[in-house]
Amino acid sequence: MSTLDSLIRLHRWQLDEQRRQVAEFEALGDRLRMELHRLDDEELDEQQVAVDSHEASFAYSGYARTLIDRRDRLAKSLADTEQQTLRAREALESAFQEVKRYETAAANRLLSQHKQLARLQQHELDEVAGEMHRRRQGARN
Repeated sequence: MSTLDSLIRLHRWQLDEQRRQVAEFEALGDRLRMELHRLDDEELDEQQVAVDSHEASFAYSGYARTLIDRRDRLAKSLADTEQQTLRAREALESAFQEVKRYETAAANRLLSQHKQLARLQQHELDEVAGEMHRRRQGARN
């Protein structure tokens, strides 16, 4: 295995790691968005309970403060996760370009080797044809 093949393998592994990291951040973002939606639904339910029950309306203000704090923390976490996702996607793009660079170099090397082999084969064929031509000329004389 050549050094170039080793580099390609290493960078493909790094690319796979970057893909996993992006997927993890996206999954975390999805969970946080679902939790925010769940809080919205919970808030609507609690508001309805507070409207329906005079006793529950006294406790609603404490619940509302806690809900606002939870929502703010979730929103901050979601914003942080989206930033991390963005950075991870940029790193993924960079890793992808790196893999492509090495794969292109390997393909160019292989093409060059094929061309060199074809030149050598053509040279051998030319020598054989030249020798045959000389033998025919010698047989005629």
